Amino acid sequence: MNKQVLFWAVAALLLSVAVIGAAGGQEEEAKVTLTVAGRDGAYGEAMQLAADEYSGRNPNVSFEILKLSGSSLLEKTVVDLSSGTGTYDLIMIDDPNAPRMTRAGWLADLDELYRKHGATLDKDLIANVVKLGRQPYSDSGTLYALPHVGNVELFAYRRDLLDKHGFGEPVKWDQVLSAAEKMSAAETGVAPILFRGAKGNPIVTGFLPIYWAFGAEILENDKPAFSSSQAQNALEFFLELAEYAPEGVSMYQSAQVRDALYSGTGAIAIEVWPGWIGDLDNPEKSQVVGKVNVTIHPGQAEPSSPLIGVWLLGIPKDSGHKDAAFEYLQFITSVEIQSLMARETGIPPTRESVHQNQELVQKYPWYPAQLKGLQGGVARPRTDFWSEIESNFGTNLQLALIGDVSARQALQATQQRVQEIIGQ
Repeated sequence: MNKQVLFWAVAALLLSVAVIGAAGGQEEEAKVTLTVAGRDGAYGEAMQLAADEYSGRNPNVSFEILKLSGSSLLEKTVVDLSSGTGTYDLIMIDDPNAPRMTRAGWLADLDELYRKHGATLDKDLIANVVKLGRQPYSDSGTLYALPHVGNVELFAYRRDLLDKHGFGEPVKWDQVLSAAEKMSAAETGVAPILFRGAKGNPIVTGFLPIYWAFGAEILENDKPAFSSSQAQNALEFFLELAEYAPEGVSMYQSAQVRDALYSGTGAIAIEVWPGWIGDLDNPEKSQVVGKVNVTIHPGQAEPSSPLIGVWLLGIPKDSGHKDAAFEYLQFITSVEIQSLMARETGIPPTRESVHQNQELVQKYPWYPAQLKGLQGGVARPRTDFWSEIESNFGTNLQLALIGDVSARQALQATQQRVQEIIGQ
């Protein structure tokens, strides 16, 4: 072999080694670990299920999933987002916390990522809850998060008892009061009305579908609106309805409402959530199998006005893996994976078509009502001060419930304090 041939042979060998090494390096670089700050319980199970499915199809992507309580999740993500550390690639966001994060510029612009990836937002995602991830809050605001868990408040009633006393499904809150009055006089061992009366979030959450249905608002033009006649009418009605609730209702939490409904000792629950009602027709856990209807709330001056409680998924702007996170975000909000998570863990979807899946409707008969609730439900005010507003409103509502103050006094106290909160 002459020197020229030897030279080219060695060069070719070195080139092939370099190419193989580069390919290996690229493969190594393609390996990504996505860190997700999420919730515990069924939400954590659903996230793990989706992540395992994704990793099975994309072996170069692995996950580190934090399954946290709601308060711990908020604390950890706010610290990380505000410092720009970039610890997380995806975060779950309770929708009332979204305005603070979007206005602060802490989340990646999803509209920009859609353009970069040549993709478009799927219109099957329920538009009314997609808005919760936009800033400003509108159909055309910049998109910063996608709806992941389709929580919405629902209304449950004993169909057998209402039929017995000549009532169909209530479409107005006045009809709920009439049914409660009649059952109170005719039924023993059954509380006509159930709700969470504990101060703070519980009583506020139960009251809001009444408050909004009577035409009342929490904020109008960013100013407190608790002094309106609509608010007065709503609270006076709520206190009248509460006369037909169990003794001690002012301390009721979800467990007490759920137990009374399942045991048959409660007739009408003015607030239930998808996570509470999964075993209503399970004879091993329920004494009211086939007797309870779960539907949307009645209206009054306004149509049915349930509270939306959606969990969103966003990508921190300081994530080092925004493209990979975006691809996973599309996967976990897809029809296939939303259907899988709903079937296996019970978390409610945020797509219209998944709510219309007949297999899921058979398993979760309230899906048609849940879809209506998500399509027409009301979001909590898009303010950074919601936590403080809710706490104060809930304290004054409970004081009115136990008779320490009148409806007017409770609303006046709330109006004054919320003015101070917003003015801080």
